[in-house]
Amino acid sequence: MNDADQANPAASQPIVVWDGAPKLQNPLLLVAFEGWFDAGECATGALSWMRRRSEARRVCRIDPEEFFDFQESRPHIEIADEGQRRIRWPEIECHVVPAAPPHDLVLLSGVEPRMRWRAFCEGVVDIASRLGCELVVTLGAMVAGVAHSRAASVKASAQNGDLANRLGLDRPTYQGPTGIIGTLHDTLDRASLPVVSLRVGVPHYVAGPPNPKGMRALLARFETVTGVSTGYRELDSSVQAWEQRVDEAVARDPEIVAYIEQLEADADRAAAENLPSGDDLALEFQRFLAEQRQLGLDNPESGESA
Repeated sequence: MNDADQANPAASQPIVVWDGAPKLQNPLLLVAFEGWFDAGECATGALSWMRRRSEARRVCRIDPEEFFDFQESRPHIEIADEGQRRIRWPEIECHVVPAAPPHDLVLLSGVEPRMRWRAFCEGVVDIASRLGCELVVTLGAMVAGVAHSRAASVKASAQNGDLANRLGLDRPTYQGPTGIIGTLHDTLDRASLPVVSLRVGVPHYVAGPPNPKGMRALLARFETVTGVSTGYRELDSSVQAWEQRVDEAVARDPEIVAYIEQLEADADRAAAENLPSGDDLALEFQRFLAEQRQLGLDNPESGESA
């Protein structure tokens, strides 16, 4: 133990607490955090959806002690069925979902950490590396000037130029203050782990959770890009019911109705964008990962030096 660890005993505690590290088939890591970048709980809701509809099992968790201000993100007291009291701390857990070939999925989600972002992001890299994840996908949702009655638009970007060109993704252009997702992307880039960002726009006049339409849009775009089935069409009835509730609520205010009509017109003008077919995108995605695997075989020490 060095002097810094002696001064701060908690620093010697592991960031990632493992239940086990199974051998997985070409896994992809999906990440979403509750908080500022999760309007309508679309991102964490999408991961919860995949977790609920599969035989997911937890493989590890990130210890919350070093990453939260518990006066801000307070733990909750719960009463168990047998009458015992227990404290539920803010959680960031990682589950494995056996998916259809060729990929298993690793789902990391929970409350957005408040402190020590660099150390936290190194913990995420540790999870991705130990489980052999080939690529990371971050999910997010932001309030935007979009209409609830039109298709939810998902923006997708990747820093890796080859990956972005093949899949028709944007390259990041934002400069300015960032959050945990931006910090994580930087850490993954420096660790030479390819990462894709998917983020959906949520109507600012109805940004509260749940928002099944935003969830469905994120799941659909992820499936289109990777070819991994998410079952997003099973959310269609929930989306229809949500749209009907919003229609009924906004109909009482003529000013909001007029504003939404303007948003609908804007969306219709932008709908002319032509995207590659899902099959084409998934094929290019698999080719990219196959080439990355071959590079790893040709350069077995590249992962250690990254």
